[in-house]
Amino acid sequence: MSSVAPAQQSGPVAEQASASTARVAEIRRQADGVVGIVLTDPAGGRLPDWAPGAHIDLVLPDGTTRQYSLCGDRWDAHAYRVAVLREPSSRGGSAYVHDSLREGDLVGLGGPRNSFPLVPAPRYLFVAGGIGITPLLPMIAQADMVGADWTLLYGGRSRNSMAFLDELGRHGDRVRVAPQDETGLLDLPAFLGTPREDTRIYACGPAPLLDALADATADWPSTSARTERFVARERSGSGSDSSFEVTLARSGRTISVGRDETALEAIGAAGVDVLSSCRQGTCGTCETTVLEGRPDHRDSILDDDDRQAGDCMYPCVSRAVPGDRLVLDL
Repeated sequence: MSSVAPAQQSGPVAEQASASTARVAEIRRQADGVVGIVLTDPAGGRLPDWAPGAHIDLVLPDGTTRQYSLCGDRWDAHAYRVAVLREPSSRGGSAYVHDSLREGDLVGLGGPRNSFPLVPAPRYLFVAGGIGITPLLPMIAQADMVGADWTLLYGGRSRNSMAFLDELGRHGDRVRVAPQDETGLLDLPAFLGTPREDTRIYACGPAPLLDALADATADWPSTSARTERFVARERSGSGSDSSFEVTLARSGRTISVGRDETALEAIGAAGVDVLSSCRQGTCGTCETTVLEGRPDHRDSILDDDDRQAGDCMYPCVSRAVPGDRLVLDL
């Protein structure tokens, strides 16, 4: 997911909780308002492996942290590619990338991590809206490689605003391009057709598209559709913001999370750095393992099975179930 929410971290790259450093090897225009960025190891070394659906965190030279989906060749061990949409309301991230980032610059690199994995299936339906095409590109490559049946429905404001059309063109009629100024809104029911047990649906795009997809797949098996969101959906937790305690297992410290602060804020105030980006429960950057206790999940990432397991949480928005305390692997 190419998260467009403003990051809350600041400071030099060296002070961020990034796992490594990468060099900007190439910046290329991909569409109106979209640039593709290729990242490499400064020493020419191998980058960590990743799978379709994965994203990385970039700590930009001005100190802001942003999350972007990997959209290049997963089998290229020496390069990552991301794509960045210029957001008119940007408060630093996309504006910096488009206006100030240069080839040769060093950026902090966190991840890769994957909260949008592609599960094996004989048939896939992919739905992309705008920059939401980015996490789907490696999925399409994977589906094509294993010989799965797949089709992509790709919408955007206009053809000029839709990135990677040239790459997708080689797939012929498996790719259905539907610019809004030519065809109107995406006809999801017609694209999806009759519900099928053998089909998995993957979608990424703006909230109205994903909400429409949820309506269109209401009669499909519950595990059929997976989506990745740019912005948080309505919170689904208990709604109670009572204070609770968090124990940090690695140090044994117990800290109190007040009613008016998040667990991420309280953990940071205690001097423990947790890499974060959106702080809205959409990007997955701050994912933390839960060793004990019951989280009150308020994110827009986990599915029902993950929530029931209760073995991870996103402390930027999620809390403890009222009356419980959490032990985190921090």
